[in-house]
Amino acid sequence: MKTVLKLVLFLLLFSCQKDSEKEDAFEVEVNLPSPATEPVLEKPLELVWSDEFDGPELNLEDWSFDLGDGCPNLCGWGNNERQIYTDTNHRLEDGFLIISAKKEEEYTSTRILTKGKREFQYGRIETRLKVPTGAGLWPAFWALGNDIDTNPWPDCGEIDIMEYVGRAPGQIFNSVHTRSSYGNTINTRITQAPSVEDDFHVFAIEWTTSTIVFFYDEKIVYSYAVVSKTPDNWPFNKPFFLLFNLAIGGNFGGSIDASLEFPREYIIDYVRVYQ
Repeated sequence: MKTVLKLVLFLLLFSCQKDSEKEDAFEVEVNLPSPATEPVLEKPLELVWSDEFDGPELNLEDWSFDLGDGCPNLCGWGNNERQIYTDTNHRLEDGFLIISAKKEEEYTSTRILTKGKREFQYGRIETRLKVPTGAGLWPAFWALGNDIDTNPWPDCGEIDIMEYVGRAPGQIFNSVHTRSSYGNTINTRITQAPSVEDDFHVFAIEWTTSTIVFFYDEKIVYSYAVVSKTPDNWPFNKPFFLLFNLAIGGNFGGSIDASLEFPREYIIDYVRVYQ
């Protein structure tokens, strides 16, 4: 009888221990992270603005013109460029914006910008375009901080989404300009692009709170990021406006080929912004 009683007590004790283990295991199994610590996926980017250049003329609700040679405040636009910017060296044709560099009594071209009209902070900024060829030509697509009037360059920040110079065929340039790199553009990358002159290509950046990644035909060609952000190395925490221009000559554009035939055309298919 004592033996049977011991056996019953042992089974009861064993059963209680197993139930306790099951309860402990169940509690561990359902102990999921709180919502605050779960990974958050980035939302898919959506188109927030674009210009497909399908109209009969440039939309002045989105764009303005820089005119002249930059004098008296920024003669040669800061780079000893040779062109005079006008509001007539461009046209819209068959869904393209065409900027023409001309040589008459002087070199003329066009520079357009979205300052005060379309300004963006973060997201993907993209264009499809075809560069003109010839030594001395310097087409670009770039962005400047919208506080440039009160926080002059380079403190306002600059993002060069596409630069091409005819004196260096088969190459594209991507850069960021900040106070920390002023006087020596160390934040830059030259990409070999042997076919860049032959057809249209897509240039883009994807810009977040911590990085700016540059793309050429969907291939990453450069990335800029800093470990400890300061106004000197990261002025990219505010809206920027966009610019297209075709410069001629200058410190970066270089000497103009004396045999170059004008006009030369810079052709832009579209510009799009996703956020």
